[in-house]
Parts: sequence; C-alpha cells; structure tokens
Amino acid sequence: MSETMKNFSITINVWRQNSPSDTGRMISYPVTNVSPAMSFLEMLDVLNEELIKKGESPIVVESDCREGICGCCGLVIDGNTHGPDKNSTVCQLHMRRFKNGDIITVEPWRVKSFPIIKDLAVDRSAMEKIMQAGGYISVNTGACPDANAILVNRDDAEESMDAAACIGCGACVTACPNGAAMLFTAAKISQLALLPQGHTERWERAVNMVEAMDKEGFGNCTNEYECEAVCPKEINVSNIARMNREFLIANFLSKK
Repeated sequence: MSETMKNFSITINVWRQNSPSDTGRMISYPVTNVSPAMSFLEMLDVLNEELIKKGESPIVVESDCREGICGCCGLVIDGNTHGPDKNSTVCQLHMRRFKNGDIITVEPWRVKSFPIIKDLAVDRSAMEKIMQAGGYISVNTGACPDANAILVNRDDAEESMDAAACIGCGACVTACPNGAAMLFTAAKISQLALLPQGHTERWERAVNMVEAMDKEGFGNCTNEYECEAVCPKEINVSNIARMNREFLIANFLSKK
C-alpha cells in the first residue's frame, strides 16, 4: 500500500462556541485512523462520535446534501474559504489533501452579517432576506404554458443558467475583505434580468435586492475578485457589473 493510501492521524484546532453570546475559543482534538478516502465532513463525523462516547458535546457543523450543491457546509480551513481546493465545497474536500501529523485549523464564517449560532454553524438568513426582497417572478396561475411560448435567446439562456448555479453558500461573502454579498446578489438579479419572464419586475427587483443587501449590513465591492476565486460554482464577477447597471437604470427611471 502506498503512503498516500495509508490511514493517518491529525490534530484539529476547531472553534467552539456554545451560543451567540458566548465568546468562543479554539480547542484541539486528535483524530486517529483517518482514511484518505474520507471527506472532511466524514472526518468530523468520526471526531464527533468519539466526543459523544466520552460524554462531551459534539461539534456543531451544518451540512445537508454532501454533494457540493446545497451550500450548507461553509467553513474556513487553515485560513482558506471552503478549504485548499479551488472552487469547491467542504463536503467535496477529501482527507487525501492532508498528511500524517498535520494540524488543521477549522473556523466558521467570520462575517458580521453571519452571526455564529453554535461552533461552526452560522445564521445566513440575511441572504434569504435578500432573496425575499426580489429573487422571484410573479406569474399568473393556471395551466403550464408551452415550453416554446416565450422564445429566449440561447446566449441569454446560457448566461442566465450560469448565474442560477449560485448555491448561496456565502463563500463569496466570507472571502471578501469587505464582507460584501454583491456576487450572490448579482447572480440572483442577473438570473432573472436575462430572461423575458423576469422583465416585469426587473427594475423594482434590482432596487429592492440591493437595498435589502445594504440593510443586512453587507459591505461594498472594491474589485478584489476574492469572491469569484472561491465560488464553488465559479460565478463570474461580470454579474456584479450587470447588477450595478440594473440598479442605476432603475433609479434613473424612477426619477423620470
């Protein structure tokens, strides 16, 4: 068996915080018999099982699909948003990226708009409030229209689908030095602005979602491009430019 396939041991320095009002602290835990085939979350499962056996409180970490499509598993690993792999999620990070004896630091998202609930779980409802402000279209109820009833330019459709790939994980926010949610908000605005179905509320949507973003305390974009660099779905920053145009035009039209 090669060295890379052998089980090994590591040490996890993990953030523990009992409640939002707790000050929190880093605690070290040894993890033995780590398989290189494990995902990072599976390794945390093994650690939690050991903690429960000892009568200790398990580490709270949010996860759901474990397939890189839900955006729940937001962590900072060794200072890297979602870990060392580019454009990935924590559940897709495998322990073969580490080696025997490594000391790994695990922290939650460190953003004012994402208050810590407990340990590694944070409250990302601020992003949901942005979506509630305009991330939808209003349609008449009734029978489903024919698929070709509204023709859509292929390039627009492809670009809209690229923006719709955003999973709302918050990586863009935590990687941004300003704690900006502009890539997320821009993706949701672009997704609908590019399609004729979204044009009815197009300008109102841009204003409402940007205002909701500001109200929730997110910072502003200063073109660092850190958001695009860590996005698991590789959302392009060109969407931010589109959002800015939509917002400016909406404000111009409202003053006419």
